[in-house]
Amino acid sequence: MKPEQRREIISWEEVDRLVDHLIPQFRREFTAMVMITRGGIVPGGLLADAMNITHILTAAVDFPAQLASQKSSLMAWPEFIQFPAEDKLRNRPTLIVDDVWGSGRTITAVKNRVSAAGGFPETCVLHFNPYRSLFGTVRPDYYAAITDAFVIYPWEIDRGVDKLILGEEPS
Repeated sequence: MKPEQRREIISWEEVDRLVDHLIPQFRREFTAMVMITRGGIVPGGLLADAMNITHILTAAVDFPAQLASQKSSLMAWPEFIQFPAEDKLRNRPTLIVDDVWGSGRTITAVKNRVSAAGGFPETCVLHFNPYRSLFGTVRPDYYAAITDAFVIYPWEIDRGVDKLILGEEPS
């Protein structure tokens, strides 16, 4: 994160409003959900409950640490630490959920892998940052808000990330 980047702290009430804004957007019924760890777990759980999706799966993706140059690290292939078996995705309309689309690399890698497994993936995030996206005009299929900020969610507060960002000492 660049030091000059604007930060936005989101409350639980705002998360509820964002989820409520997403639900009427869905154009199909999903029979499966893939939540991207860790950011997609809380919004995915809220959406799964609201939409009565019970076939809930997780994907953990890592990109290699920054290489010699920023550009070369953006070209790195993802490592799938955890991913559902193909038979759990085949022929299923699948909602892929993460908290934010920044560069878009992680959610796009998951979407492509779900598609390769024979699923019908659509992407969903709470926040979309078109200014950081590496995919031109490609956007998430569903998003609740557009931002240019580094978003801090309520589940991150007092648990580490905000301490580093806000310069506070852990208690």
